[in-house]
Amino acid sequence: MSEHEDIGLPAREAAAQFLEAALSRRTGLDEALAGSAGRGLAPRDRAFARALTMAALRRLGTIDRALAPKLQREPPERVRTLLRLGMTQLFWMDVPDHAAVSTTVAIADRLKPTRSFKGLINAILRGLQRDGRPADDPETLAPSWLMARWQAAYGPEQARAIAAAIADEPATDLSARDPADAAALAELLEGEVLPGGSIRTRKRGDLAEWPAFDEGRWWVQDAGAAIPTRLLDVQPGETALDLCAAPGGKTLQLAAAGASVVALDRSADRLTRVTENLARLKLTAEVITADARSWPDKRTFDAVLLDAPCSATGTFRRHPDVLWAAAPGDIASLATVQARMLDSAAARVKPGGRLVYCVCSLEPEEGEAQVRGFLTRHPEFTTAPVTAGEGGAPAASINPEGWLRILPHHLEGGIDGFFAARMVRKG
Repeated sequence: MSEHEDIGLPAREAAAQFLEAALSRRTGLDEALAGSAGRGLAPRDRAFARALTMAALRRLGTIDRALAPKLQREPPERVRTLLRLGMTQLFWMDVPDHAAVSTTVAIADRLKPTRSFKGLINAILRGLQRDGRPADDPETLAPSWLMARWQAAYGPEQARAIAAAIADEPATDLSARDPADAAALAELLEGEVLPGGSIRTRKRGDLAEWPAFDEGRWWVQDAGAAIPTRLLDVQPGETALDLCAAPGGKTLQLAAAGASVVALDRSADRLTRVTENLARLKLTAEVITADARSWPDKRTFDAVLLDAPCSATGTFRRHPDVLWAAAPGDIASLATVQARMLDSAAARVKPGGRLVYCVCSLEPEEGEAQVRGFLTRHPEFTTAPVTAGEGGAPAASINPEGWLRILPHHLEGGIDGFFAARMVRKG
């Protein structure tokens, strides 16, 4: 019996709800995973439903390209969802072909709106099975409007390399509480130490059961997300402000480096996770619920980090839903928010202090354009260029201005897409 052969219909029905939620709006997948559809499942079934949904999202472009010639007219949403999930099981999950087809047809038969389509679903999936697994084409793995943007920003070759990473399931990256502990943790966790000190492992399963979790020796953080904080190079005793701090990885980095940290975020719910991780890691920070743009506190800091709200297109390796839930208008509206937050952050930097601005976005309007505008508005700041290898930054990511434009293929095995720029307030 294969790994997933005995998984039943409820898990697959939950996956259908997860996929539709992921495609309907930003944060839809997170809300669905935390909602009733996921809570009612046994842990193994819930894990399967999530894995099936993620696999479908990673190859949604490939799937829809293969389905297009099989459909004479647009079917109801749930029918298309079932076809997508059935095809995912056929080609990219450890599910026998007969189970992939029969369970998909059985789900269609359970509901009146889809019952009349069960013959069509069976015929299409059987036809796809005969055709064989379709090849992934980077040109269709991403939504066409995003692919066009990446081609304009980075050129056709780089855009294809970015999109090719969408189909790959990433490893798990960790940050060590004590950088000197990284090598020992890598051995313990069957991983490797990456440039900059992150640990990469292919382990699977419940993180809380991994070695050294309860001891608070590490936390989960993508290697790309860990780089901006290292660029601040905070020293023990310095003051540091982490704006938009949740979910907390960068706050943990600052606290572990010995800084006196203020962690600010407008979401009290998301700050709960920050507080929990600080406790597990036995680190301290002053955690405050407030909007970074209007926080009335007049303190200034040696180091300020602004990881601004953004389209998050650089996080598609772990969150492929961001590509399909995003819309072109999101980028312009978020760019307005980012500019206001940068202006607010500037006032919180001491003379001679450092400011790092970063976004987990691949879109230039949210990265390079923001910093150019900021430096024009704030002549009291100047760029502090990043050097090759600093903080684990791939050499290919350093642009002529000395800022980082990390693309997902800049590190073997992949890395989240990030933009980061370090600036210094003139003394």
